[in-house]
Amino acid sequence: MSLMGSGENKREQRVGGFHEMGDMDKKIEPGAAGEQELEQALKNFRLSVVAWSDAAYSRPRTAAQVVRHRSWRLAAGWALGCALVAGGLSGAGYERHHRQEVARIAAERAAEQQRMVREREGLLREEQAKAEEEDLLAKVDSDVSREVPSAMEPLAQLMAEDERK
Repeated sequence: MSLMGSGENKREQRVGGFHEMGDMDKKIEPGAAGEQELEQALKNFRLSVVAWSDAAYSRPRTAAQVVRHRSWRLAAGWALGCALVAGGLSGAGYERHHRQEVARIAAERAAEQQRMVREREGLLREEQAKAEEEDLLAKVDSDVSREVPSAMEPLAQLMAEDERK
């Protein structure tokens, strides 16, 4: 039985009875010997194609592992990059918050110191005002009151001079 169908016989006849591969010196013999030779050549070609296909399908594939490995690395790289950015941003946010808190505490301390200075000044003024009032009251009291009557005052002055000596 021939591997070639009737369509291929017609095709060879259309080419002019020559082989298609450019071998124009040999004509296909219409006998059985040429047909057997062609049949053997096609059978060998078919077997070599089948053997090559089996070898190609049975060899180990490395492309699938490389792609999966690269995709895992890519995903890990993006995840680590995102974690790094998030950490940097949260650190910057914390630093900003910390600086605001330090500034707020410093402002409260400054306000407390100013309030204490004002209280001290106020207490000092009150003490000075009390001292001035006491001095004024003492002067008024000394001016208003007399230890001795006015007729005996020259004698009291003489006695004060004697006590000083």
